[in-house]
Amino acid sequence: MTSHAQIIRDVNGNPAFAVLPIDEYERLLEAADEAAGLHAFDAYKAIHPETFPDEVASRLLNGEHPVKVFREYRDLTQTQLAEAAGLRQAYVSQIEAGSRVGTVDVLKRIAEVLRVDLDDLA
Repeated sequence: MTSHAQIIRDVNGNPAFAVLPIDEYERLLEAADEAAGLHAFDAYKAIHPETFPDEVASRLLNGEHPVKVFREYRDLTQTQLAEAAGLRQAYVSQIEAGSRVGTVDVLKRIAEVLRVDLDDLA
C-alpha cells in the first residue's frame, strides 16, 4: 500500500511531522490495537500455558464450584485430592458444596494439587 502521507520538515530540512489521510490513520490505529492484543495474549500464554476445554469453562460460568470442576477435570476423587493436599475428604466435600470456604492455606494446597492458580479457585 502506498502512503499518501504529507511530510513536513523542520527548518533544517529534516522530517518533523507526517500528515496522513484519516482512513490511513484509522487503519494504523487498528493495526496497532491488533498488535497490542496479540502481544497481551502472548504474554498471558507465557505465564498461563495451559488452557482448559470449553466444558470446564461452561461449568465454571454456570456456577459450579471451581474445586469440584478442576478436581473432576484432573480425574481425581475427593479422597485422592484430600490425601494429596493433606486434608480430610469431608473438608473437601464441604468446600465443594459451599458450606465451608476454606482458608487461603487450604486453597493454596488444593490449587497446587490441581495444578491451577489460586485465583482459579476464588
